[in-house]
Amino acid sequence: MTFKGSHVPAAPPFTIKKVHGVRVGIIGLPLQDLPSVVSAEGIKDLDFGPEIDAIDRYTDILDRMGVKVIVVTLHQGDNTEGGGPNDCRTTPGPARAIAEKVSPKVDVVFTGHSHQQYVCTVTDPAGQPRPMVQGFSFGRILSVVDIKVDRRTKDVIRSETKAFNHVVTRDVLADRSAQTLVDEAKSKAAPIANRPVGSITADIPRSSVASGESPLGNLIADAQLEATKDTGAQIALMNPGGVRGDLVFASSPAGEGDGVVTYGEAYTVQPFGNVLQTMTLTGTQLKAVLEQQWLTKPDGTVQQRVLQPSAGLHYTWSASAPVGSKVSDVTIGGQPLEPTGTYRVTVNSFLAGGGDGFTELRNGADVTGGVVDLDAFVDYLKAHPGLAPPATDRISLG
Repeated sequence: MTFKGSHVPAAPPFTIKKVHGVRVGIIGLPLQDLPSVVSAEGIKDLDFGPEIDAIDRYTDILDRMGVKVIVVTLHQGDNTEGGGPNDCRTTPGPARAIAEKVSPKVDVVFTGHSHQQYVCTVTDPAGQPRPMVQGFSFGRILSVVDIKVDRRTKDVIRSETKAFNHVVTRDVLADRSAQTLVDEAKSKAAPIANRPVGSITADIPRSSVASGESPLGNLIADAQLEATKDTGAQIALMNPGGVRGDLVFASSPAGEGDGVVTYGEAYTVQPFGNVLQTMTLTGTQLKAVLEQQWLTKPDGTVQQRVLQPSAGLHYTWSASAPVGSKVSDVTIGGQPLEPTGTYRVTVNSFLAGGGDGFTELRNGADVTGGVVDLDAFVDYLKAHPGLAPPATDRISLG
C-alpha cells in the first residue's frame, strides 16, 4: 500500500519485535483488490500492488537487517468446506496461492478477510513446510503458532513448528478494566440501542439460497427502493457483504419481546453509514452491472457476489454460462429490459463508487443523493410492522 503514483509506503510495512532475545519481523498488508472492497473515496490517494511482490521486497529488507524469523499477517483468506477450528479443508483460493509462492524466508502466514477457521501447512518454494492459519472472526478464535529457533543460525526450525487455533471461551474471568469499559459503553448506548423500531413475524436471515439472494438482502433492497421513490427509483440493488447480521424473532437479552426489532439490531444489520444514491442507467448498462456479479480473478478463480434485488426486478442466471454472459430474461415491473431504455437504480455509495468490482455503476448519469442506508432501513421497519421474510423468488437459476 503506497501513496498514489509513488513507491512510498502509506503505513509502516513491517515492525520488529524482540521475543526471548530473538528479533521477529512482522510484515502486515491488505489485499491487493482492496479498492473493490471498500469505498473508493476513502482510498483515492493510495495504490495497492501485488501482495507477493510486497512480501518478498520487505522480507529481503528484514533479512539484510539480520532478522531471520519473519511472520506475515495478510488480510486475504480462503474459504472452507466445513471442518473444525484445526482442520484444513480450504478450497483453492488467493491466500494459499500467496502462502505457497512468497519467499522461503517467510516462516508463518496468518490470514484473514474470509472469516474462516483453518490450520494448514503449505510447501514453500524451497520445499519446506510453512503454516497458513486463520482464526475465524470477531475474536472468537486465537491463532497460535509455536516456533523453535536455532540460536546459532537464528533460523526457524520448520520441522518443529506447531500451529493451532484456540477457541475463545466464556469460562474465564473477564479483564476488569476491559469489562468496565464495555459496561460503560453499553450503558450509555442502551437507551438508543434498545428502542423498538419495528416488528417481524419470523427470523429474517442473511444467508442466501442457491440463486444468491437472501430474505434479509431482499428486504433491505425493498427499504432502499421505498426511501428513494421520490427520485424516480424503479429498482434497488444491495451488496450482500453489506448485510452484517440477521433479524432474529426471539427477544434479545434486553427483553424487548419476541418479534420486536430494536434500533441496535437494525444497526447490526446495516452498520456502515453508506448514503443511498439513485442514478440513471441504460438497459445495456444495467445488464453489464448484473454480469459483473461474476468476476474472474488473477488466479483464474471466479468470484461471485450476487446483488440483492428489490421487488420488481427479476432475471435468470446460468452457472454453466461463461463470465460476462450469465444473465438472461431480465424484467423490471414485469416488462423486458430494453437495451436502449433508461432506468432509475438505487445503490449505496459503496457500490456507486465501484465497490465489490461493480465498476459499471460509476457510469451512472443524473445521480441524486439520498438518506443514510440505516435510516432507510429503520424507516421501512417503522412503516411496515409485522414484516414477514420476503420470498427469495426474484432470481432464477437457468
